[in-house]
Amino acid sequence: MSLPTELLQLLESLFEPRIVVDTAYRILAANAAYRREFGEDPSVIGRTCYEVSHHFDRPCDQCGESCPRQQAWKSGRRSRVIHRHHTPRGEEFVEVEILPLQDDRGQTTLFVETMRFLGGKGMPSPTLGMVGNASSFLRMLELLERAGPANTPVLLLGESGTGKELAAQALHRLSPRRDRPFVPVDCSGLPETLFESELFGHEKGAFTGASRRKTGLVEVADGGTLFLDEIGDLPLTQQVKLLRLLETGTYRRVGGVETLRSDFRLVAATHRDLQRMVEEGTFRRDLYYRISAFPVRLPPLRERREDLPLLVAHLLERLAPQRSVRLSAAAMSRLKEHDFPGNVRELRNLLERALLLADGELIEPWHLTGFADSPSGGRAHTADDEIVPLAELERRYLHRALERLGGDKKALAARLGISERTLYRKLR
Repeated sequence: MSLPTELLQLLESLFEPRIVVDTAYRILAANAAYRREFGEDPSVIGRTCYEVSHHFDRPCDQCGESCPRQQAWKSGRRSRVIHRHHTPRGEEFVEVEILPLQDDRGQTTLFVETMRFLGGKGMPSPTLGMVGNASSFLRMLELLERAGPANTPVLLLGESGTGKELAAQALHRLSPRRDRPFVPVDCSGLPETLFESELFGHEKGAFTGASRRKTGLVEVADGGTLFLDEIGDLPLTQQVKLLRLLETGTYRRVGGVETLRSDFRLVAATHRDLQRMVEEGTFRRDLYYRISAFPVRLPPLRERREDLPLLVAHLLERLAPQRSVRLSAAAMSRLKEHDFPGNVRELRNLLERALLLADGELIEPWHLTGFADSPSGGRAHTADDEIVPLAELERRYLHRALERLGGDKKALAARLGISERTLYRKLR
């Protein structure tokens, strides 16, 4: 299909990477910005967008992804999602926006696809500190990307260890305030008597021990982002003072009379059910509505098990950059059987211990010790759970037993009444 000259000229004049795709997903044109970011490979013309961007052999929506082209075709309006795209720098998070174009008969025949790197040009996922490819993770990332440039308060909801502070930092980096301070406040770790002093600061002589003026965290956050972690743990008496700050943008240092002002973007986080706390009277309703203008749920690790290999590789690279460590297939299978009540934080701790226990460059199941309790207990499935070959059931049992003995094969062989050679053979 030949494209109108006016469309090609407009495409070339735009600074963001753009391609034109037909109804069969074939790329018909790519502008200079696309060629600059994704390489000068002319062979993209005529290839499908899903093969070029994702290395898939069929459309995104048939591979578990959300396809913006499909959404735009059905609705007749522009659509956008967050995807991980292959680039010359590796895989990166990219916001994909699709604009459907109609012919003289009102039929959609072409789509203009715009790609924007999350957080700015060339920002790969490790820069955000967050990695993943599961659909629930990408939906969460899309919400962060939409909220980032705004000044709207964001409430991050998720279990302990899901990365709420990383999400808050991502919001800060995606915002116009990225060059100003990011100030985290752990509400659960602040004694009630020190809350005002830490948040608002105090004047010299305000109380016993106040030998000099102290700058509060609200003042430090002026122009930047104030992150209130575990806000659900804040006592009611302090919730009133926080609400006044959020409503007026003003505060006074403890012992001071001067009214000060701070301009900050609020991001709050909690693992608690704030709506239930509101109904129970343990969290102020007016404060809840003030902080929850844009709620974002962070998925627990058990809802994104397909991200385990990616997370493991990312964490091992950060924990042991000088070593080329990897997990054996059996060790990865062991992780995939676990529910991870401690989420990514628990995974990091498991890998950190395994790195100390593993002498070589391969982490085996018996190096993965100290699993937290979970609904499944992190146990291997038994015959009551599923039908498996006896040899597989025996192998799983031996790995659990070896784990309990800290990887001591000699001790396990003695307890089982078999030779070490037989144990090695069974473990393999």
